[in-house]
Amino acid sequence: MAQPHKMNLPIIVPIDDSEYSYHALKYAIEFAEKMDAKVIVLNVQPNIQTVNVQRFFSKEEIKEYSLGIGKEILDKTDVLTTDRNVSIEKVIRIGIPKVEICSVAKEFKAHSIVMGSRGLGPIRGTVLGSVSYGVLHEAPCPVTIVP
Repeated sequence: MAQPHKMNLPIIVPIDDSEYSYHALKYAIEFAEKMDAKVIVLNVQPNIQTVNVQRFFSKEEIKEYSLGIGKEILDKTDVLTTDRNVSIEKVIRIGIPKVEICSVAKEFKAHSIVMGSRGLGPIRGTVLGSVSYGVLHEAPCPVTIVP
């Protein structure tokens, strides 16, 4: 039986604490184990550095808060990633989710992006979430949508 081809390029998995994103992570880990690939688990926090928020908090406090929320979400993935035969890297970005997801994919020269069909966005009833839809159209690599 032929050995699977080793893949040096990472798989990006955006996590937003939705059930759909955890399904995508499970799928990506199983794929990565078979292909000997790395998984980059990505959380994108919205940029809340508005004039009104900055009236009450410093830019550094706002950034620390956003990074703290991102870390909490990424820490929840430990249940799925611990004791797996795959390299996992966690990344937090602040900005517009579809833009940051595509930016990270370019930065890391990703093999692919694996993401849930819907997230925790304001429109939950759509067939395909707006972030997933945006990434499909802007991604520099193949995108797999996991229901």
